[in-house]
Amino acid sequence: MTITSPRRLGALALVAAVAVGACGGGATAAPSASSEPGASPAQTGAAGPAVPSGTVSLTGAGATFPAPLYQVWFEQFGTIHPNIKIDYQAIGSGGGIKNITSQTVDFGASDAPMKDDEIAALPAGTKILHVPTALGAVVVIFNVPGLTDLKLDGPTTAGIFLGTITKWNDPAIAALNPGVTLPASDVVVVHRSDGSGTTNAFTAYLAAVSDAWKGGPGVGKDVQWPTGIGAKGNDGVAAATKQTSGAIGYVELQYAAQAGLATAALKNADGAFVQGSVDGVTAAADAAAASFPADFRQDPIINGPGAATYPIASFTFLLLYVDQKDQAKGQALIALVYWALTDGQALEKGLGYAPLPAAVQAKAIAALHTITFGGAPIWPE
Repeated sequence: MTITSPRRLGALALVAAVAVGACGGGATAAPSASSEPGASPAQTGAAGPAVPSGTVSLTGAGATFPAPLYQVWFEQFGTIHPNIKIDYQAIGSGGGIKNITSQTVDFGASDAPMKDDEIAALPAGTKILHVPTALGAVVVIFNVPGLTDLKLDGPTTAGIFLGTITKWNDPAIAALNPGVTLPASDVVVVHRSDGSGTTNAFTAYLAAVSDAWKGGPGVGKDVQWPTGIGAKGNDGVAAATKQTSGAIGYVELQYAAQAGLATAALKNADGAFVQGSVDGVTAAADAAAASFPADFRQDPIINGPGAATYPIASFTFLLLYVDQKDQAKGQALIALVYWALTDGQALEKGLGYAPLPAAVQAKAIAALHTITFGGAPIWPE
């Protein structure tokens, strides 16, 4: 099993080693069927998909956000099925969509669902299944000497990333942080330089809270930033923010934790200031589960209801070809994703991710039956 990420291989390997060690290095122990409602098929003893007996090599590429989780998943799955080799390149969601479109990988990964024009750009007859695997919080990170706690609301956050708020002691920031000594130093914005699902979620939030942002840079995996310096990957933004005094950026929650960076509490739809957390994302996901789209292309969950809800929550997806060209690879992929959707979910909270709501999990497992080889389902119902 191999996962490549530009600058954080050592950190990801450490995360994997800790998680694998905590799980005893073998298969994840699943809760009993009676431990909670909506137990997965793996937990109830129902038959899972077949696994190929010969050696199979799978290659994938895409989002950096789930890379620490995928590192652990692929390591764990490899101990159970050592004949299945997995190589994942963490190059960003835009790269994942590009590679799945050019058919240079067996699976892709993206934190943003493919847009209509991206689906239209697929080779003729190609269908892609979006499989949600986890959720995460996009948090605002900062590096200001002497400042450890920071509250921000939507308009102020948008003003910072628009470049209209340029000093840390700006009245808009000061009004949200009474009693806090704010320096008169410059604000240095750090943003992604590559196509990113994290950027898609963050810009969706900025557009929801600021008409100026909505009518300006807008929403997308890659936008024209009005100000700031670019860095590649969640790890790159975290590193640049940590190295730059006065910097502010945005990353997925676990990258902030890995880098030891402070995160801002954001004002949510109920008017409460909430830190990014697994619980805050779970609250957002539970509220959105009932309206999860049939094609699985769920947009980021922005400003969901609830006092404990974190305002920027995003699903991450594996992108699979519906019609597989290699039966053994198709079997291996279905077995891997099924394991991730069942036993693998137990590993998510410990790594800073939110597991799928039970209703979404069930829909994702059912969708695996639609993957075919030669026109017939690989895993018949």
